[in-house]
Amino acid sequence: MIRILKYGEVENTDIFARVVPTVNTEAIVADIIANVRARGDAALYEYCEKFDKVQLDSLAVSEAEIDEAFAAVPSEFLRILRLAADNIRLFHEKQKRNSFIVNEQEGVVMGQKITPVDRAGLYVPGGTAAYPSTVLMDAIPAKIAGVPQVVMVSPPGKDGKIPAVILAAAKIAGVDRIFKLGGAQAIAALAYGTESVPKVDKIVGPGNAFVAEAKKQVFGAVSIDMIAGPSEILVLADGTANPRHVAADLLSQAEHDKLASAVLVTDSEVLAVAVQQEIETQLSLLEREEIARASIDQNGKIIVAPDLQKGIEIANEIAPEHLELCVDNPFDYLDQIRHAGSIFMGKNCPEALGDYLAGPNHTLPTSGTAKFSSPLSVDDFVKKTQYTYFTKEALSKVAEDVAYFARKEGLTAHARSATVRFEEEEK
Repeated sequence: MIRILKYGEVENTDIFARVVPTVNTEAIVADIIANVRARGDAALYEYCEKFDKVQLDSLAVSEAEIDEAFAAVPSEFLRILRLAADNIRLFHEKQKRNSFIVNEQEGVVMGQKITPVDRAGLYVPGGTAAYPSTVLMDAIPAKIAGVPQVVMVSPPGKDGKIPAVILAAAKIAGVDRIFKLGGAQAIAALAYGTESVPKVDKIVGPGNAFVAEAKKQVFGAVSIDMIAGPSEILVLADGTANPRHVAADLLSQAEHDKLASAVLVTDSEVLAVAVQQEIETQLSLLEREEIARASIDQNGKIIVAPDLQKGIEIANEIAPEHLELCVDNPFDYLDQIRHAGSIFMGKNCPEALGDYLAGPNHTLPTSGTAKFSSPLSVDDFVKKTQYTYFTKEALSKVAEDVAYFARKEGLTAHARSATVRFEEEEK
């Protein structure tokens, strides 16, 4: 049963405790990455057989396989996938940045140009569930950014195929190449390249602890979006919230993973007890009851705050991946929410809306990293390059200042590079 904690009556360490995975993945992942770097495709085939229990003839997904999968997906789901894709495009188109030029001083031109990365790698999880939503959320911003080649990896099932819904979403999102790969070995292949898998410049997408560790280890050889932890939801609700709705929203994240975290922060003890009871009632209705119950019992909590203002302070300190602002006038509080991956406003905006259809991205910072990082966006797939142009006359006006600054840092070669162009004139 989910715990009820009263703020001020328990230690703050209990209030703000986070889920910390205990699996020691560092050495295992390092070995996998080294093997893939040394042996390429041969290592990948072996890992597919070892971890995915399948012998593959090819790592690449063919156009015929994609077309076959697309035809197998019900037309109603294809309609919904296209609707979601349209909403995601509409939102992310607004994120596009423009290059700019500054030319306010005579003889001086400065600017910044926006260039997409050459190749982006998308990791799409498999295992206990298939996530076509992740395909849309990761691939569409990359294509909007103008990435020439988007490469997707996702683990195959025991039939040697990636689920049809994943391939259908990839086709709708415009993914260019797809490979049957999962786990740390997939991240290694994207980071360093093999005979079949091209090396990418950036890797994005969620995964298990081994995928997260692999992204951490290859960072530097490639860029990554973030190191994602277990899924999180925090519902901030006052006494007017419906306990059935709040319980359902908490369970929507609890069913992801036994390590997922579902938290309610409220100023109402009555609501706290009602939600606690409602969670027990609704758990028995879930297909993934075992997973959700483990998450609720081990990591779930209801925090009763003295007032909603203190509840906001608690929410900001936790900095959750998903935050539902379950009150009547949510826009009155929006500016006070400083740290959250994505905010869901009001009583009729369940987090699941953001997972699938609304349009804002669902690849979000977890584990408190919303204090300093952001959701996946078009920005993740572009580089900003600066440029500067000075005429000789413009340089002459500042050369001595540059040289003086350089000498203050003890860098006389820097100083001379600014003044050498005028030495002949002085002679």
